[in-house]
Amino acid sequence: MIEVSGLVKSYGGRRVLDGLSFTAAPGRVTAFLGPNGAGKSTTLRMVMGLGTPDAGHAHVHGVRYAELREPLRTVGALLDASACHPARSPRAHLSWLARTHRIPHARVDEVLDLVGLGPAARRPVRGFSLGMRQRLGIAVALLGDPGTLLLDEPMNGLDPEGIQWLRGLLRALADEGRTVLVSSHLMREMAVTADHVLVIGRGRVLADGGLAALLDTALPPVRLVTPRLDELAGALRAEGGQVTYETAPRTATVTGLPSTRIGDIAARHAWSVHELTPLRPSLEEAYMRLTEEAVEYRATTVGPTTPRVEETAHA
Repeated sequence: MIEVSGLVKSYGGRRVLDGLSFTAAPGRVTAFLGPNGAGKSTTLRMVMGLGTPDAGHAHVHGVRYAELREPLRTVGALLDASACHPARSPRAHLSWLARTHRIPHARVDEVLDLVGLGPAARRPVRGFSLGMRQRLGIAVALLGDPGTLLLDEPMNGLDPEGIQWLRGLLRALADEGRTVLVSSHLMREMAVTADHVLVIGRGRVLADGGLAALLDTALPPVRLVTPRLDELAGALRAEGGQVTYETAPRTATVTGLPSTRIGDIAARHAWSVHELTPLRPSLEEAYMRLTEEAVEYRATTVGPTTPRVEETAHA
């Protein structure tokens, strides 16, 4: 378990973490989300003992990281995919780490094969792509077979096959009862991988709960497709529903009525319905709503470019 309680940290007079508290529990993948500058990387560094908080604490398995007797066997972390000497090979890098914790050498080959780096095990890391470096970082995190994993943007640089593989790996690790905390900006991937969602902004928790609860709304809008749209729309409005026609033929979005009620109204008149789908928000939509006021680094929307004024040459 990862426990963060009342964590405060400032740099140069700017408060990065402002009383941050949360728990990442075993047996689930916790997505750690937030805008750039929200404090995610600072939090992970505090958990790993790479920084000292101004107040509060960050514990793993009930103690500070510095108090763990065999940290690689307890916590596996990927914080920086480039944290390996470029002249070293993956095998040499992992072998050196294994010796520091008396991890059997067979485990080195095991994790190299697991992450797909077996064929490149003896090649210098300097020639690796970002995706290959990420795989090596994941191998380091898994080396000690830890019960807790912290991964900061582990999908960056991975190709579609690699992302699919990592998605399955994270789920398998959580299903084994491990604690898996993943920081990422890839909302679609987190939506299909995470069980629990933790969203922070300006160093504070904005949302902390199950994925289903975060996306659930009391009465979601309903997508309706029917050849009797005009008649059904009138009946729905009479029952208090709001109907918005879509650009697709015979299609509308209905708000104010549950899908079961819409189906009952259509059945009462013997009108066929081709689709009746509650539209719950995506994780990306929920995230954007939660963090709207917490974005510090907002780019300017680029509009149409102004035609270039040609200079007139003078004799």
